[in-house]
Amino acid sequence: MQKIFITGIDTDSGKTLAAAIVCEALHADYWKPIQSGTPRDTDTVKALVSNTKSVFHPEHYLLQTPASPHMAARLENRTLHLSDIQLPATQNHLIVEGAGGCLVPVNQHEFVIDIAVQFTLPVVLVADLYLGSINHTLLTANLLKQKNIHVKGIIFNGEPNPDSESIILHHTGYKKLLHIVKEKTIDKSIVLKYAAMVKATLHD
Repeated sequence: MQKIFITGIDTDSGKTLAAAIVCEALHADYWKPIQSGTPRDTDTVKALVSNTKSVFHPEHYLLQTPASPHMAARLENRTLHLSDIQLPATQNHLIVEGAGGCLVPVNQHEFVIDIAVQFTLPVVLVADLYLGSINHTLLTANLLKQKNIHVKGIIFNGEPNPDSESIILHHTGYKKLLHIVKEKTIDKSIVLKYAAMVKATLHD
């Protein structure tokens, strides 16, 4: 069974939509270990997934403040420790969604990407295409390589930009898994459409 960590190049990269698509493609369980603020991404993914096999596991840390986990925890007089987090028990595929980008701090010493390191999870990187996204994507890729994290591939999100995609794929060596274009509405039918497109690439 596959266990995959979904991370992005920034907070609004489209991780949650990508996570819903991958969940639907694999009929996988979903888990967001750290949630800061509402609405909960778990609820969003659950509303977008059509299959009845996926299980939506509760967050280990659920914070009310919409801020980086280390700041939200401080404001709520809590302390977060990645060593306290355990993968949920499941016999199914599991999609784990990070909070924000890779170097979002969990505490003074640990970052969100360290969850993937802790559990040796391969990563799917979500990159939204905007002015400056090449730099942010390549910086993120360099960090993942430094941490010896296996990257299954990259999901692009936003208006097509072949030049940006080409240079990113060239320098990272990553496989393009999917491109999510801007949709008028995001609903279950859209997720099913993209799930059918990405399913084969996830099994490669």
